[in-house]
Amino acid sequence: MTHTPPLAGTATGRPTPIGIPTPTGTPPPTPTPTPTRRILRALAIVACVPYISLKVAWIAGSEIGIPAGSVLLDHRTLLIVANSVSVVMDAMVVLLALLLTQPWGLRVRAWLLAFPMWAATGLLSPIMVGFPAQLVLSLFAGPRKPEAGGRPFLDEWVFGAVYGGFIGQGLALGALFVLYTRDRWGHVWRGTMGDLPARLSGTAVRVTAVVAALLALAPSAVRLMWALGGAHGLSAGQISQRTGEFHLLEWVRLLFTVVAVVTVLMLVFAGNLRRRTGSLPVRTPLGLAWVATGGVGCWGAYMTLVAFLPDTDPDKAFTGLARLTYAGEMIIGFLLAACVAAFLRRRSASA
Repeated sequence: MTHTPPLAGTATGRPTPIGIPTPTGTPPPTPTPTPTRRILRALAIVACVPYISLKVAWIAGSEIGIPAGSVLLDHRTLLIVANSVSVVMDAMVVLLALLLTQPWGLRVRAWLLAFPMWAATGLLSPIMVGFPAQLVLSLFAGPRKPEAGGRPFLDEWVFGAVYGGFIGQGLALGALFVLYTRDRWGHVWRGTMGDLPARLSGTAVRVTAVVAALLALAPSAVRLMWALGGAHGLSAGQISQRTGEFHLLEWVRLLFTVVAVVTVLMLVFAGNLRRRTGSLPVRTPLGLAWVATGGVGCWGAYMTLVAFLPDTDPDKAFTGLARLTYAGEMIIGFLLAACVAAFLRRRSASA
């Protein structure tokens, strides 16, 4: 989504909320945040506090939430660098919350907002699905196994505080983004699939979507194998620590890949699927494609980075198959996201 056409009644070409007419030659209105948006913005910012506070404390040398003997204490320099990057990334949520609720946010170029918002969606959405599912499963499966070799990782309360904050960020930021896109790009996701032009997506986009779908078969097969209990491609440490939660998360990651592929194919081949999906609102596959491609691509990128970090424990080192799986998911997610971006650009122009 790299081009934002002038909305009806806007002579200057600056994006304004849909439904607010602007007299010719006069500047567009600068709306103030509604009480609902102020509350959502406050919730998004407050939800960042647990994560950022812990990371800053660890950078400063505190060991709060880190039990004695934790593997996190083995590499102090790496701990500082990784946590510093994490603080910057979570601070972006605060910036996005401000951007989505301020008048100047409506004048930000589309790609400057779209990419970080897509990345935030991709990193937060699997947690929003997986962590509550893990909590439900833990009610029946009992406490998790201790770390391999008897070495702990983090205190249990840390997971609840951090992931609870992530879920709050995702809900508040997602609601703000929906309100923002309704004002600025509502014309893109209104209507049904049957309203889309027969050849909205070009040949290159269709080929890219098909190639990505075929490439997705390989990492999906690996995820399915791990979800069903297979151990090939897992390190000795991962095998010893497998629980019901491990298998559950594999199903969640597989689900994101399937949803990403199916919804992107629905969008780019909308003309061919008109009979079956004609009455389906455009916002349904578009929203799912946005979330799922982000989950696949961004978590694939994150896991690829983690997999190539140095690890002195051979039992926990990632295997070649695991690294290929994560890298494959990263590539697939970005290819499918490019198809979504092309769809949005053409849809914006046609609308």
